[in-house]
Amino acid sequence: MPTQHRAIQSRQALIRSAAQSFIDKGVSASGMVDISRRARLSKGALYFHFESKEELTLAVRDEALGALRELEEQLLRAPDPVLSASRDFTVALLERVDRDIVVRAGLQIRPESDPEPSGARLHRRWCALFLEKAATDRSTGRLPLDTDPQRLARALTTMVVGLLELGRADRTWWSREAVTDMWRQLAPAARTVPAPGAGRALRTAAGTPRAGAVPQPALRGAVRDPAGYGPRRTPPR
Repeated sequence: MPTQHRAIQSRQALIRSAAQSFIDKGVSASGMVDISRRARLSKGALYFHFESKEELTLAVRDEALGALRELEEQLLRAPDPVLSASRDFTVALLERVDRDIVVRAGLQIRPESDPEPSGARLHRRWCALFLEKAATDRSTGRLPLDTDPQRLARALTTMVVGLLELGRADRTWWSREAVTDMWRQLAPAARTVPAPGAGRALRTAAGTPRAGAVPQPALRGAVRDPAGYGPRRTPPR
């Protein structure tokens, strides 16, 4: 095996070992010798790659954030509307956190040199991504003009972060079925907005839709926004 390839494998083994130790014991209680033993490498090999535990902790965090960057880029490139794209992003995110010990540890640890937890920055970034996609959808007619992209982005971020936290104690929250069911329950009115003038829900004086009108979902008697997160003002008839 070439020396460079072996060095890369050793570094990755140490990062995974550190991540497991951080999950099991916490960063402060994890020792460098124990981490090297978990990786089945010598202490010298450990210090060849990482001069301190702080440097190793930063490596775990950066590895995790790098993996999540790929999912965030997929979200932005997704051709689907924001609600479908955010659901798929959440499924992919939680599946990655569930199976990847480095990502799971990277979301929990806080290096001493970092003044802010990694999760707080991630949550703001996800909200910004949802906002960008929601705003694009509204400008291209895929969301009604009266939908507030910022409000929708905050609601989606709350759902993602909530599932992420709930799953730390019970992994069933991270299953694909749990995510899709939540989206189905909380966004029953999600739909693709038809082109302007196509199949509008025109009402008679009595309030009955005319023939050819597109039926709108009724949620407990209230007109709701397309994400189903809250009531909005009923338009005058």
